[in-house]
Amino acid sequence: MSAKIQEATLDRVLVDRFKNGDAAAFNEMVERYWGRIYAMVHQLLRNPQDAEEVTQDAFIRAHRGLVNFRGEAAFSTWLYQIATNLARNRYWYWWRRKRDKSVSFDAPVGPDTNLTLAEVIPAELDSPDDLTVTQELVDRVAAGMEKLNAKHREILILRNVKNLSYEEIAVILHLSIGTVKSRIARARDRLRDKIGDDLT
Repeated sequence: MSAKIQEATLDRVLVDRFKNGDAAAFNEMVERYWGRIYAMVHQLLRNPQDAEEVTQDAFIRAHRGLVNFRGEAAFSTWLYQIATNLARNRYWYWWRRKRDKSVSFDAPVGPDTNLTLAEVIPAELDSPDDLTVTQELVDRVAAGMEKLNAKHREILILRNVKNLSYEEIAVILHLSIGTVKSRIARARDRLRDKIGDDLT
């Protein structure tokens, strides 16, 4: 059984326990997903305080909505969808209010890793075994990501940082799989344009 299937199976068990009145089941879900949701939101918002608040809000909304969760999508996909929508709302609010705030893409992707977004983005564009990431390239990728529009940055984070499937991204962003694939391709093209020919 693959890790993804095992994870989905455990999620279903936890959802059923919660719906049957076991409050501890939701605490287990929070423990399983807090770090992953926070890491994704932090990459979208690039502000620890905002990411913390949005992550909390996502779990509050999930707690309220879980009784009506029908399981048509995986629990993790549903949770990412809630968090992504909240992060989008916060991003546009933040963009209007704090346009002058500078952000580093050299920050770790998550609390338990030193891997940065700048290192992750090129990994799928080239063979990880063959790719030697220089500081110059890291800096150029970080600068390139900063210049992408919000839609392109968001979809690269979901695909490259969170390693979500096209199907999961389609559900989260309410897009067709074809649109997801073309948007990822366009986002990568834009990123290559921003940083030169190193990723082709």
